[in-house]
Amino acid sequence: MKYLTFALAKGRLAEQTMDLFEKINMPCEEMKQKTRKLIFVNEELKLKFFLAKASDVPTYVEYGAADVGIVGKDTILEEERNLYEILDLNLGKCDIAVAGKPENREMIKTMNHIRVATKYPRIAKDYFDKQHRTVEVIKLNGSVELAPIVGLSDVIVDIVETGSTLKANGLEVFEKFCALSARVIVNRGSMKMEHKRIMDIVDKMKEVIK
Repeated sequence: MKYLTFALAKGRLAEQTMDLFEKINMPCEEMKQKTRKLIFVNEELKLKFFLAKASDVPTYVEYGAADVGIVGKDTILEEERNLYEILDLNLGKCDIAVAGKPENREMIKTMNHIRVATKYPRIAKDYFDKQHRTVEVIKLNGSVELAPIVGLSDVIVDIVETGSTLKANGLEVFEKFCALSARVIVNRGSMKMEHKRIMDIVDKMKEVIK
């Protein structure tokens, strides 16, 4: 039996995913140890796990370096990779929203050209394209909230969980337009070759997250 390989987005989501795997009797004790190893193995079940930057997880899955990936819906939308999305884990729930200074809320409705700062240029452009709005999208990698404060952008498109960071910086949500959570993604070839093994695991996950 070949190994089934899982790519997990680093951080809190990986920890939540491993908790879920333990509940369905798919533990990986190696991952709990302090180590510099990059690949973690459950020899008994012939499973391999590795941690990756969230934006890289869909790439590993599309190219078959991982059979299965666990990553946020925001990353799936932004990366637009050729893979299957087969399960919503209901972990890490949040939203993508347009936000900015309160005094700009009405003004941007009539502006001909809007400057948007975001970590998600594809998602932002798709949103404004559907509204037939002309936008200049500026990609940032750090604190997006800073952009409207210093005059870099009119609004931001970013992930919002509680809104407390926005509020602390004098910003507010104008519109939430996409609900997010962690999803299970699968390589197309793996879905054919390892369909039963993958779906058995997915079915067990479904039972737990009910």
